[in-house]
Amino acid sequence: MNVKRDDRVIVLSGKDRGKEGKVLSCDPKNGKAVVEGVNVASKHVKPKKQGQPGGIIKQETPIYACKLMLVCPKCGKPTRPARRTDGAGKKFRVCKKCGVDI
Repeated sequence: MNVKRDDRVIVLSGKDRGKEGKVLSCDPKNGKAVVEGVNVASKHVKPKKQGQPGGIIKQETPIYACKLMLVCPKCGKPTRPARRTDGAGKKFRVCKKCGVDI
């Protein structure tokens, strides 16, 4: 997966194409991520305890990570991150457009 938690991403395809948001959580096993304000579904909730309100709430649902592209924090453009390692073996993600570590 090219995206991690707290990354800014843009949606490439689907009903939310063009929307930007922050990744709230990732599921690498299924290749999905939950993005803030994207793929929102209505969920009917019953009150669990006395005095607790029920009703319809809006909730983000997982979206396939292949439909997301990382947005560079410096240049603000969508990019596929390149991989770079330093001499000690630590890995970095690098923007292909401006060359800055993400």
